[in-house]
Amino acid sequence: MASKKILVVDDDRKIVDIVRAYLERDGYSVMAAYDGEAALDMARNRTPDLIILDLMLPEVSGWDVCRTLRAKSSVPIIMLTARDEDTDKIVGLELGADDYVTKPFNPNELMSRVRAILRRVEGTGQKRSKLEFADLSIDLDRHEVRRAGVPVELTATEFELLRVLAESPGRVYGRTQLLDAVQGETCENYDRTVDSHVKNLRKKLEPDPDRPQYVVTVRGVGYKLGGPARA
Repeated sequence: MASKKILVVDDDRKIVDIVRAYLERDGYSVMAAYDGEAALDMARNRTPDLIILDLMLPEVSGWDVCRTLRAKSSVPIIMLTARDEDTDKIVGLELGADDYVTKPFNPNELMSRVRAILRRVEGTGQKRSKLEFADLSIDLDRHEVRRAGVPVELTATEFELLRVLAESPGRVYGRTQLLDAVQGETCENYDRTVDSHVKNLRKKLEPDPDRPQYVVTVRGVGYKLGGPARA
C-alpha cells in the first residue's frame, strides 16, 4: 500500500524540517510548501491525504488557504497557530480545519493527531457500513454523506462527529464526550472547539442552520441527533 502523502506548510524551514523528519520516521511521504500560494498549487496538483498548515504565511495567509481548499476539498487540515489565542483557533475551525496545534508544540503530539485523523478518514474499526437517519445516509466505507440523495461534503472531523451522533440517535452527548470520541483526547477550550465543528456541520447539513432538525442542542448538556428517525 502506498504511503500517505502529507503536505507541510510553514515559512519557518526549521519547523518544516522537524515535522518532515517525524513524519518520514512514521512512514509518510512528505511534501513541503513555504508560502500560501505554493501550498494551494501543491494541494491542487498533488492531492495530499492531509495538510499541516501554519496560519501566518506570506503571499496567501493560512486562513485564506483553508477557506479556498474547503470550497472544493474535504482534505483533512491541522492548523499550526503561533499564538495561544482562542480567536485564531475558532476562526480556523470555523473555516473548516479539523484540528489545531499551538506553537511551540511537541512533535510527538502532532504525530498523534495526524494518525488519529487519518484513522478516522479510513474508517478504521467501523462495524457497520452505513447509517441512516431521517433522510440522511452515512456511508462509512466510502466516507460519504447524502441528504435526500444529495451529496454533502464534510471534513474528516465533521464526518466523525455526525457518525458518533448517528450511531445512537436520540442519545445526548456532552461536549467532552464528543471531543473525546472524534479526536481520541480532550483538550483545552473543548466547549468552543465542539461548538465550532457543530456550527460548520449545521451549515452544510441543515436546510435552516438557525433552526436545526438534525444536530439538535440540548441546553446545558450537549448535542443529539434529533428529528424523526427512519423506520
